[in-house]
Amino acid sequence: MTITEDIFRAYDIRGVVETALTPDAVQQIGQAFATEALSQGQKTVVIGRDGRLSSPELAQRLSQGLRAGGCDVIDIGMVPTPVLYYATHKLKTGTGIMVTGSHNPPQYNGLKMLIAGNTLYGDGIKALYHMIAEDRLNGGEGTHTEQEVVSDYLDTIVNDIKLERPLNIAVDCGNGVAGVLATELFTRLGCKVTELFCDVDGNFPNHHPDPSKPENLIDLQDAIKENALDIGLAFDGDGDRVGILDDKQNILWADRQMMLYSADVLKRKPGALIIYDIKSTSNLGSYIENLGGKPLMWKTGHSFIKAKMKESGAELAGEMSGHVFFKERWFGFDDGLYSAARMLEIVSQQDKTSSALFDTLPDSVNTPELQIDFAEGEHYKFMDKFTEQADFGDADTFTIDGIRVNYDDGWGLIRPSNTTPCLVLRFEANDEQTLKTIQQTFREQILAVDSTLKLPF
Repeated sequence: MTITEDIFRAYDIRGVVETALTPDAVQQIGQAFATEALSQGQKTVVIGRDGRLSSPELAQRLSQGLRAGGCDVIDIGMVPTPVLYYATHKLKTGTGIMVTGSHNPPQYNGLKMLIAGNTLYGDGIKALYHMIAEDRLNGGEGTHTEQEVVSDYLDTIVNDIKLERPLNIAVDCGNGVAGVLATELFTRLGCKVTELFCDVDGNFPNHHPDPSKPENLIDLQDAIKENALDIGLAFDGDGDRVGILDDKQNILWADRQMMLYSADVLKRKPGALIIYDIKSTSNLGSYIENLGGKPLMWKTGHSFIKAKMKESGAELAGEMSGHVFFKERWFGFDDGLYSAARMLEIVSQQDKTSSALFDTLPDSVNTPELQIDFAEGEHYKFMDKFTEQADFGDADTFTIDGIRVNYDDGWGLIRPSNTTPCLVLRFEANDEQTLKTIQQTFREQILAVDSTLKLPF
């Protein structure tokens, strides 16, 4: 059978189940993964799956492919992605695959993969495609066993996190897989939990499980207001990202969450290196420096960030989208549930409300992530043209991931998403007028490349 190359993305494999990421395709990918894993001396692969309707069948076919390629499979069932990452540490395999479409629409699914402790990304993912296309697949006969890991994962977090006082919180799982354990975790930490959409339902009937979009946080804001709660937590579809709201229902975006996490980590690890992505506020770098830490801006994407953490020895990393990676006291993978627990620990140490604490952090005039939608693959072509043609004069430009243009009083960013066919933009400035000026500069440069685009700013 033919397999389409465009499902092999920069940080994972992702596609529409009926047409591209079919069960047959997943079985072949499993066999290719097994071939690669064995070439690196890895025979045992842990697999898990999210709560999407297609995930049970895809996980079953993935296991068949892995075993046909000669690997032994340990199936940990329906779990959040961080539990799969945890299992690769706990079971000492270092190798695993999570069947998850993360925050994509219900018809999508995907695979997040790691071999020998390293996340597969970029050329490593493309290599699997070429192995299938060129029929370079191992034959073999591996075993399939099942194992329960969730209780051990919960115990490990509960033993690590200590709340100084009980908190009243709301948890919105958006019908994603975080719902299988979120309430138990936060109750065991000493919180009183108001649950929203914690039943797993792959149709996502209430709202989309993506906390980086303000419209998905409205139900959580209402719950905080109605119940006079201390804080609200919203998880994405597979539980590796968290959105945080204070007692006044304000969103604390991940780049400002990172300020609190950084201050906490630097107390115990003075001078630590801390990584943040190119979409983050420029206030974060200076905040880390003022606390004696070493800031490093890097490209967006959980795979890229994890690889950079390993290479650099960073204690903490975070992305604007809500992926936060703690090496200090944890394992260095992105874990929305553990990050949320760390935030609750920090808030519980204060004798003030969460909003009063968050108000102490430097802020700016900024936009959330803005998107320009394209047909599949076309956004990369536009970005290539834009990179060639755009002229930002004397401004400092960073091109590690798209183009970020830094001015004395603000910045703008345009980059191609690696998960959906769109361009992502973000703007920040010291004041409203400067923000408008930066946006106008970008508007002119974008429309000069394609005057038909409808811009969201």
